Amino acid sequence: MSALRTLFSNASFLRQSISQPILYNSSLSRNFSVSTPLQKYKLKTHSGTRKRWTALPNGLFKRGKVGKVHLNTHKAASRVNRLCQTAYSLPAQTVTLKKLMPYA
Repeated sequence: MSALRTLFSNASFLRQSISQPILYNSSLSRNFSVSTPLQKYKLKTHSGTRKRWTALPNGLFKRGKVGKVHLNTHKAASRVNRLCQTAYSLPAQTVTLKKLMPYA
């Protein structure tokens, strides 16, 4: 008889716990509205600029000159040699390049 009484008392406890809403700890639940404004947006690098320019440690950018790949037979030797040299960015270009390549 005492075993049945214990069984029924446990069953009533289970009925009460099921009927009551389950409360979760608020720190464990994910709160999307709080975390979203804290993240900064990722800036995209301009793909054409990335292919043509390289950032230097001093803040300037360098690039190769164009016009020496083909059709060089009619060009003067001094011109072809000048086209082999590296070109560096001017101060006005550097401002624009830093915007186009924010992580360089």
